[in-house]
Amino acid sequence: MSIQSKLSHFFKMIFPSTFVELGIFIFFLAAYGIFGTFLAQHYKIVFDSRIPWDAYFSFDNKAIVMTGGSFERHPLSWYFFNWIREFIFLFTNGKMGMEFRLFLVWISNFIVSLSIVQVYKYLKNIVQTPLFINLLLVLFFGLFSTCILLSFTPETYTYTLLLLTAFNYYSAVKLKNDGKISGLSLVLGSTVVGGLTVTNIVKIFIPVLFEKELFKSWKKFGFAALRVGISCVVFVLLYLNRINFKYENILSKSGEQYEKFSNVNSTPVWDMIYSYFFGGNILFPSFFIREKHNMQGFYYKALFMDVYTSAVPYIFIGLLLLLIFWSYFRNFKNKLVQILMISFAVDIAIHCVFRFGLHTSYIYGGHFVFVYPMILGWLFFIYRSQPKTLSFLACSIFIMTLYLGLNNFYRMTEFFDFVNRYY
Repeated sequence: MSIQSKLSHFFKMIFPSTFVELGIFIFFLAAYGIFGTFLAQHYKIVFDSRIPWDAYFSFDNKAIVMTGGSFERHPLSWYFFNWIREFIFLFTNGKMGMEFRLFLVWISNFIVSLSIVQVYKYLKNIVQTPLFINLLLVLFFGLFSTCILLSFTPETYTYTLLLLTAFNYYSAVKLKNDGKISGLSLVLGSTVVGGLTVTNIVKIFIPVLFEKELFKSWKKFGFAALRVGISCVVFVLLYLNRINFKYENILSKSGEQYEKFSNVNSTPVWDMIYSYFFGGNILFPSFFIREKHNMQGFYYKALFMDVYTSAVPYIFIGLLLLLIFWSYFRNFKNKLVQILMISFAVDIAIHCVFRFGLHTSYIYGGHFVFVYPMILGWLFFIYRSQPKTLSFLACSIFIMTLYLGLNNFYRMTEFFDFVNRYY
């Protein structure tokens, strides 16, 4: 395959390539854009030079945009956000006012809308569920709190959402056709995805384990190990170069971060897992306000998510998890479903088992929320020849989508009220 055809294939994979995909992209671009544009034009919460972190839901907007975040968790994002910032400066003459915020918001909006297109492509081309089901699942996904928040938030999670959805779609295409994940794809995927959030690098290598007859041929296994090894070496060298090869800093800083973000006991662990990790990324709970400061004498109000306070959200998330695990066990022998669930299990281990950032795990949704619509698609697939079950599933998702939309719209009015009062 020539370089030209490879580039053509890449752009067709990433960007909308049919009228339906274009319609989905434009719909979400417009829907998210209306709110995000108004927010950027009239308020400073998206980017305020006085506030480095935590203005809303623990997102580190200013710190991420200006520095790329901490090197131990985001080893290469400094380069990535430097490019974004310098690109925006071309149009704002180096100023960081309203126009700067607008660019940040619209880039985030563009990225999240593309991520939703990737989910649709996966459902259409990999799962091959009917159009109506695909559109329903895409709408359901687009109403997730993670998608809404990331659509106007300049953060690492915003870009990780697109990178992981795109890589999952790409690897599914390869494996469905009994192909292998190319070495170049592994190098690029591990560098970009791991560079933005180091723990996500594991997810790039998971599909390799499911290549055809990998464990039946020493030659195939050795070649796969070589591809993974080269990817790891490239990533490690780039990582060490970023910190001037002072590798001891990685261990000390990582230890500090773990202690800081893993020893919060203000809320029962089970409720943080349920309300924050599984719930807060999908269904907004209520909010509360705290006073914060920027370590330089400036005090400001910050908004955080609370745990759920009524039975309905707990039931909603419980039903959704029931559908997810129903799909998983019914599709247990499907390697593409296993890839999604193992990837999800990585985040469950990090946040729920080791409790890293569990008290604010609602901000990590960009790492895994795309698994929900994809797994649900496989549930529809397994019952494709049973009309009654399909109707039950479609009605269930439709009702859940209505509730999700109404709840999250109401909570965003509360978010807007907070912004209106303080920013």
